[in-house]
Amino acid sequence: MKLESVQKPKIPTLMSAFITLLNDRLGETIVFPLLPFLLERFTNSGSTLGLLAGTYAISQFAVAPLIGALSDRFGRKPVIITCVAGSVIGLFLFAVTVSIDWVNLLPIWATSLPLLMLFGARVIDGASGGTAATATAVLADISTPENRAKTFGLIGVAFGLGFVLGPGLGTALAQFSVTLPVWAATLFALSNLALVIWILPETLSIKARSSLVRKRELNPFTQLSRVFTNPLSRRLCLAFFIFFMAFNGFTAVLVLYLKEAFNWGPQLSSQAFVVVGVVAMVVQGGLIGPLVNRFGEWRLTLAGIGFVIAGCILLTLANTDNSIPMVFSAVGVLAIGTGLVTPCLRALISRRLDGSGQGAVLGSLQGLQSLGTFIGASAAGFCYDLLGQKSPFIGTTYLLIIVIILVTGNGLPKYKEQSSSN
Repeated sequence: MKLESVQKPKIPTLMSAFITLLNDRLGETIVFPLLPFLLERFTNSGSTLGLLAGTYAISQFAVAPLIGALSDRFGRKPVIITCVAGSVIGLFLFAVTVSIDWVNLLPIWATSLPLLMLFGARVIDGASGGTAATATAVLADISTPENRAKTFGLIGVAFGLGFVLGPGLGTALAQFSVTLPVWAATLFALSNLALVIWILPETLSIKARSSLVRKRELNPFTQLSRVFTNPLSRRLCLAFFIFFMAFNGFTAVLVLYLKEAFNWGPQLSSQAFVVVGVVAMVVQGGLIGPLVNRFGEWRLTLAGIGFVIAGCILLTLANTDNSIPMVFSAVGVLAIGTGLVTPCLRALISRRLDGSGQGAVLGSLQGLQSLGTFIGASAAGFCYDLLGQKSPFIGTTYLLIIVIILVTGNGLPKYKEQSSSN
């Protein structure tokens, strides 16, 4: 009976955290493959699309340290409620903006208003993007050190489902209206808000709460300084930053490329991202452990980068006659690549640190990823407009060669890699 009384309160907590993590992914994966189609009434500019895609990331980057500090000071529940409410507002504003026929409503001098509203919606949604980090903190609060890894498995499940269900739902709903998936994402976020308000208990006791940190510690660039001032991790963290700048950069304009180069519609574009989600789930959910034991993180990181380069090359070789098999093959190869690089490069950084400053550096990697996404997406958009449709994929290939040089350089940790022969 005592065991039941301990476990039962965890059920609503686990459910709330899981739905919050799922909502964090669904809001992005439903909307992202449809962005060029949602924006076509306002602009066909790759630069605008890249900036819009990067706005979410840079807003999240700017606010993430504050959200973490507030959750440690005031508790998890009020912060999650605030973040999910912000996500509802951002998605609702985005859905309203892309659903209104602005041509008959606005004078000529105000035609830029819808785009400004879309950027505002992305800023709000991005600034509210601390839901995943705070939901993860909730899982840590209710876990013992012994079962924490098992509890954290919910994060991978939620993110994997989000990458599959989001594009899948977008594909199904876009057949009726291209704006309908955005309303579905808004409704799911609203349901998430109701769940955390009425079901989620507070998991951080008053005794465990900390005082607010100094203003300097809330500066996201201060957080990143720890990465590049640590000689143990500097080189690999730079590789991590460049990888996500390159990968998230070209993916920001990928759907626009498919739309304009091959005349793909929203259903086909979303289906390509379903493939990405399925492959990523298989690689990170089932294959990564045995592969690491057999080949080690270093070899898998290099192999993953090679897969991403191969995917970019396939995209540049696609034409109107072979676009479907080539693009679907390319995104599958890309998913394998990033599925290998992301966990293995993090593990290399962690192994390199050997416990020295590990928490601070690894905690800053998300900020590094967000900043890289903003820079990469913005640069890819401008390259798309100024240098041609294939230039972001070619640029990514060159950047990934730099990543290979960094990973294989003298900055690598001196350790004997795991293998099945050990």
